[in-house]
Amino acid sequence: MKILIIENEIYLAQSIATKLGELGHICDMCTSTKDALKSNLYDVVLLSTNINGQDFNPIIEAFKNSIVILMVSYISNDTVSKPLSAGAKDYILKPFMIEELIRKINHFQDYERLKRQSESYERYLNHSFSSISSEHNFENLELPLFISCNFQKYSDSFAFKYANKQNKPLYFVSLTNPKAMSEIASLPISTIIYVTDFQVIKKSEKKEFLDLIKDRNVIVSSTDKIDDVDFDIVEIKSDNNIFDQSDILPIEDYVKYIVLNYQHKFPDTELSKKLGISRKSLWEKRKKYGITKKK
Repeated sequence: MKILIIENEIYLAQSIATKLGELGHICDMCTSTKDALKSNLYDVVLLSTNINGQDFNPIIEAFKNSIVILMVSYISNDTVSKPLSAGAKDYILKPFMIEELIRKINHFQDYERLKRQSESYERYLNHSFSSISSEHNFENLELPLFISCNFQKYSDSFAFKYANKQNKPLYFVSLTNPKAMSEIASLPISTIIYVTDFQVIKKSEKKEFLDLIKDRNVIVSSTDKIDDVDFDIVEIKSDNNIFDQSDILPIEDYVKYIVLNYQHKFPDTELSKKLGISRKSLWEKRKKYGITKKK
């Protein structure tokens, strides 16, 4: 990382820079906020609040996209509270161990990375679901809940919009995963879980699954008709039978979708014929995609 150290105690700044340099970081030093404002291309800014007569707000504003950590000798409104309110990420009390400083830097790096990743995923989902015009009434909705829709994307939209309405994260599990049951069982009871591919679950596992989710916040989707469950079922009618009009799927994704959603409707001989592949190739596709055929 590229780190800027703003500190008027030269020996302290040099000591910090040396220790960070030994860990592979690139460090620059300056003794005033005026010099610090000449460049804002830093991952981390270590800002000493002991520099008398300096206004720290321009630094915090200029480096708003960096991790600004205050280095303070004592805690007060001027050294900690006001800079944190202005946008600094954290503070560390002098004297400090370099390991504690690194821990803080790594923590905020991870936080910023996850924040950007979450924002990116949210933008992608909003874009992906923008073609779905269906509106849902989430008032008085009780979980567990089952969704039946022949187009998976509509069910996905329902689940993610529900979680967004609740202002809670959504944990995704597919029943095509052999460890799906144990994964659900290991989650905290308050977690909102979105379970897909109910249509592939084996009859012998159905009761176990229903018992597992009965006291949990679970949304279960199926591309097939759902019956014989003692939970509320929402049937969503899509405008498309298989794929959204704006979607052009790669051949591999298309084959995976067809095998996953139609293998329980057609025998292997007929399904492989419709796909234009051999039964051996169909078996290889299942193995490749991790699809378990329901018996």
